[in-house]
Amino acid sequence: MTAMQARTTVGWHVEMEFQEDDHRTRAAALLRLPDGNEVRAHGYASRHPSDANQPRVGEEVAGARALNELAMQLLTKAHDEIDAASGRTSHPLR
Repeated sequence: MTAMQARTTVGWHVEMEFQEDDHRTRAAALLRLPDGNEVRAHGYASRHPSDANQPRVGEEVAGARALNELAMQLLTKAHDEIDAASGRTSHPLR
């Protein structure tokens, strides 16, 4: 990096909410991007009847699934923007 180049730090914050009952956990993830766009995703977890009731584990599974969906949406959004700017088709799964 040359002396004239500056580093810019950007931060993203993901909001995660959970709804639970005795057998299911639902996670809702929200990411607000600096350009004002929002990306939302959901994840679910179900407890097998023979498993102990461990709400934290349900939150972790449902949360991970919501974040995975959020990641896939961000990849698609980024590749759509690459395609629009370059006039060609990019490859989102590489």
